[in-house]
Amino acid sequence: MISGGHLLVRCLEAQDVDRVFCVPGESFLDVLDGLHDSPIQTIVARQEGGAAMMAEADGKLTGRPGIVMATRGPGAANAAAGVHVAQQDSTPLVLFIGQVERGMAGRDAFQEVDYRGFYGDMAKAVIQIEDAARIPEIVSRAFHLAMGGRPGPVVIPLPEDMLRESVSRVEPVSRVDVAEPAPDPAALERLVNLLEQARRPFLLLGGSRWTAQAAQAARVFAETWQIPVGCEFRRQMLFDPFHSHYAGDAGLGVNPALAHRIRDADVLILLGGRLPEVASDGYTLVNVPVPAQTLVHVHPGAEELGRVYAPALAVNATPAKFLEAVNGLAPPPGVTGDTALGKQVEQAHRDYLEWSAPQPVDTGVDPGQIVLWLREHLPVDAILANGAGNHTQWLHRFYHYRRFGTQVAPTSGSMGYGLPAAVAAKLRHPDQTVVCVAGDGCFQMTAMELATAVQFQAAIIVLVFDNGMHGTIRMHQERAYPGRVTATALVNPDFRALAIACGAHGEVVETTDGFEAAFSRAAGAGKPALVHIKADPELITPGASLTGIRRLALEST
Repeated sequence: MISGGHLLVRCLEAQDVDRVFCVPGESFLDVLDGLHDSPIQTIVARQEGGAAMMAEADGKLTGRPGIVMATRGPGAANAAAGVHVAQQDSTPLVLFIGQVERGMAGRDAFQEVDYRGFYGDMAKAVIQIEDAARIPEIVSRAFHLAMGGRPGPVVIPLPEDMLRESVSRVEPVSRVDVAEPAPDPAALERLVNLLEQARRPFLLLGGSRWTAQAAQAARVFAETWQIPVGCEFRRQMLFDPFHSHYAGDAGLGVNPALAHRIRDADVLILLGGRLPEVASDGYTLVNVPVPAQTLVHVHPGAEELGRVYAPALAVNATPAKFLEAVNGLAPPPGVTGDTALGKQVEQAHRDYLEWSAPQPVDTGVDPGQIVLWLREHLPVDAILANGAGNHTQWLHRFYHYRRFGTQVAPTSGSMGYGLPAAVAAKLRHPDQTVVCVAGDGCFQMTAMELATAVQFQAAIIVLVFDNGMHGTIRMHQERAYPGRVTATALVNPDFRALAIACGAHGEVVETTDGFEAAFSRAAGAGKPALVHIKADPELITPGASLTGIRRLALEST
């Protein structure tokens, strides 16, 4: 005989799960007891939102579901932040969450939540386990759902008494691997015909279900067919920025030259992504529902094809299977020798290089020059994690992500994400440099996960750009309500002292010139470290100041 909680742990082991993230709760004590003797490492976060974000980041990095466990009621509410990131970012994640005993359901028992109503369409499925004997079946289904099609989160409520229930030994389902849809010959023939006629083709990479091999295959495809390549918002690590075909990323503050190139494309291949609001510049790069471009949409989830845009050619395939098929085709000589196509590729890359070169500014701390230092000195396999805020515009515009798997960032724009994501990344890749880039508001939403990093010896480096405000909202205030500042000012703690109190190393930077030495000391500390960067609040974006935005707004009224 075996208890439901112990059986659940055995099922996770059968799925090659090696790490779970949680905040412990009395509603799943039997699972915690099962983890006591398991080779699975249990990472205890300081809040369920941080635990869920860690699990989501782990799912991003591995392609298999990140595992988070949380207790009912308040734990469920906190964990929803990470579930939302997984949904928007198409990341496989499984949330196991405590539930009241089955005999108490429906009475508004202590911390009772209707999880099906609570998570709604935020999760791909919410499946409560009512019978401990069905744990292997439902864990298997959860892994299939989380990884298949368009990946996403699955929520599994666990009634407390079900976990204590003893059942005859049930064999766990062996490791789940999901189907990889591939393009049919007719679709490939149509694609070749479209590319033969294309004068202004463009390839836009995004979404999930990528591998390092698929990212390399995308370069071969672009080179073979002479196509400039862009990446969707926060998917820049899919294509080497130094490659001659790279044209930049479609996201917040998009390069106007890139935006024009996408709008002007006659054949636009959207590979793996969905071109949502941010990547589409507010749904303006591609018309909804019928694009002006001949849109070829390749996506592993059939349900996403035609959901927003009506493609001329819809291909239900993973990036890897699509590229494997298309790279087996020989392009006509007229394509490989077309000098006009070659010149477009060259110009697109020149536009990117010009856009990604920061211009020095006369201020105490220049974020552009700090990012330039990072891109010139960090190892090519360094992993950078960030959350949300205007500080990320310098990072996304000027940093060069050289390897697949080196960018861990939420396309959902979730604040507080960078620090827990960095912890997960360092635990997954302990021999690689991991840097969290955060604003002061973003950092404080999950700041105590720095204590988690210390406890589990995840020697991350956290850069906190402190401008004393919620900068993105302040920017929007100045544009829409110039001079009427409300609810965006921050009175911040001494971040260096906070880091030291957590057991981490702390540094303070007040000038650009002081950054290099501070970062070097942080990197050499041998433990988690924080660098408090005192930023100028006037520098609100790489191309605008608060005063300038306010002046323009006032002049237009």
